[in-house]
Amino acid sequence: MSLSKRTLAISVAAVLGAAAVGTYGLVSSAGASQQPAAPAATPVDVAPVIARNVAEWDEFSGRIEAVERVEVRPLVGGTVTAVHFKDGSIVKKGDPLFTIDPRPYAAEVARTQAALTAARSRVAYATSELDRAQKLVADNAIARREFEEKENAAREAQANLQGAAAALDAAKLNLEYTHIVAPVAGRVSRAEITVGNVVATGGAAPVLTTLVSVSPMYVAFDADEQSYLRYSAKAAQGTKTPVYIGLANEDGYTREGAIQSVDNRLDVRSGTIRVRATLDNADGRLTPGLYARVRMSSGAPHDAILISDKAVGTDQDKKFVLVVDAANKTSYRAVALGASIDGLRVVKGGLKAGERIVVGGIQRVRPGDAVAPNAVTMDSLLTKRVTLPGAQPEVPAVPTEAAAPAPSAPAAKAETKPANAKTAANAQRLPADRA
Repeated sequence: MSLSKRTLAISVAAVLGAAAVGTYGLVSSAGASQQPAAPAATPVDVAPVIARNVAEWDEFSGRIEAVERVEVRPLVGGTVTAVHFKDGSIVKKGDPLFTIDPRPYAAEVARTQAALTAARSRVAYATSELDRAQKLVADNAIARREFEEKENAAREAQANLQGAAAALDAAKLNLEYTHIVAPVAGRVSRAEITVGNVVATGGAAPVLTTLVSVSPMYVAFDADEQSYLRYSAKAAQGTKTPVYIGLANEDGYTREGAIQSVDNRLDVRSGTIRVRATLDNADGRLTPGLYARVRMSSGAPHDAILISDKAVGTDQDKKFVLVVDAANKTSYRAVALGASIDGLRVVKGGLKAGERIVVGGIQRVRPGDAVAPNAVTMDSLLTKRVTLPGAQPEVPAVPTEAAAPAPSAPAAKAETKPANAKTAANAQRLPADRA
């Protein structure tokens, strides 16, 4: 290689080395300026734990049942000639429901009435014959055997008279059965058999309609074994337990009832026992089959720690909350929960009154994270249902989780700037390298 070529190669190598050193210096300075930013505090809703004097309740699910329910069936066969009620109307005991053609049964009454008259005539004749025979047999004017025949004829005529009277009573009863009336007072269902249809009696007799009583009503529910033992002990001491009932569209418990009966055995398969309570239905709103929420007091009022269910998280088989300390950092706290009272959950262990816990956004933070607390109260988290027609439910003004800014946005923005600076530096350096 000539001296000029060697000199040129050394010069090119020096230029490339200087370019590499310059590029490395730019990259190093850009990397030094890209320091990880401290994580921003996550905004969450925080509320203090409250303590109140409350009365705990046992809650059950039940169904409304009618005290009296009747399936109206025909007791005599024939053609239905009239339906005397409107579907779903209220009827009184004895009100007419259906009429079956009474003419065949009226004719049977007339026939049995005639048979009864004939039987009475035979009794009168047999009695007079017996009286005459008694006088003759006393004078030995007739044989003893003839007297006994007269006596037997009189007894037979008397028996036939009783049979004719019974047949007349049966005929009158069948005639009465052609006019079907309400056996109890209540609400009648629809007419299953209409005018013109022929009905029969016996096991194949059709159901003409059904009738249920209106007031009072039963509410039947299944109580667990522990509740049964607790309430039966109170009943043995003479303490009456009121029962409060709420319907599916009601927020509270608007009706009060009383225990009417308890089943005579516990169902070993479900571990429950059937309980039935009675309640008034003066307004007629209750109908059999309605779902009912049942609540009974489980003890005397006492002080309790209360939190919202929104603050409770699930960790496998455990329940926990995130407690916020004075430095606004979260910590894991396992809790034991009790019954729900007026929309708040009783805490049996794990928390103290006044401690702050995360009640909104618990899924966005972990134990040890810094948070930006938005102070709310436990009562503000309750959502009341309004049952008036056309009314909208009242929703508390609590910031929702969707409205909170994403905590990762600042970090993403910080990463974008160094990357753009590095790209710009390389773009400015490439022409010099090519030179």
